[in-house]
Amino acid sequence: MTEGYLGNHFLVSMPQLEDQNFARTVNLICQHDANGALGIVINRLSQHTLLDVFDQLGISVSDHALANAPVFEGGPVHKEFGLVVHSNETEREWESTLRISDQLSLTSSRDILVDIAQGEGPENAIMSLGYAGWGPEQLEQEIMQNAWFSTPVELDILFDASIDQKWMLAAKLIGMDYSKLTSQVGHA
Repeated sequence: MTEGYLGNHFLVSMPQLEDQNFARTVNLICQHDANGALGIVINRLSQHTLLDVFDQLGISVSDHALANAPVFEGGPVHKEFGLVVHSNETEREWESTLRISDQLSLTSSRDILVDIAQGEGPENAIMSLGYAGWGPEQLEQEIMQNAWFSTPVELDILFDASIDQKWMLAAKLIGMDYSKLTSQVGHA
């Protein structure tokens, strides 16, 4: 990670954030540098399942247990664009992959979906449609305005926690109890 940037962190919305795209969300920040940031909302379901995506792309499914896996609303940018956040436990490389950390990657190519459908994909993966994007210094400004806080990624929250618990669990990573916060946090 580049010093001062938040790649491989959760970006957790503060309770007072009312933007309909981001209220009560946890974003996995996949890339953050001087040009801006790219994140994936990991706790907002779309109306689609992986089977819907496989069907639309003409991918045959042999691992039917995965077919009903949810697809997330990754953010308001390019909502038709599919992205897979996945673990890196194998040496397998897919075509369009951005390495987030030693443990995580983000892949946007069809080949990972084919492998997932055949039961040969990564051990842990979630799919989203769309992503969240911030321009240069935009995310930093929003953090200074108390819209967000960040915390290092916790893989159990990312892949294993129930969707309705991810926001509270991410807050607890830094000892935050949302039920005790007011909208005046950080204002003297």
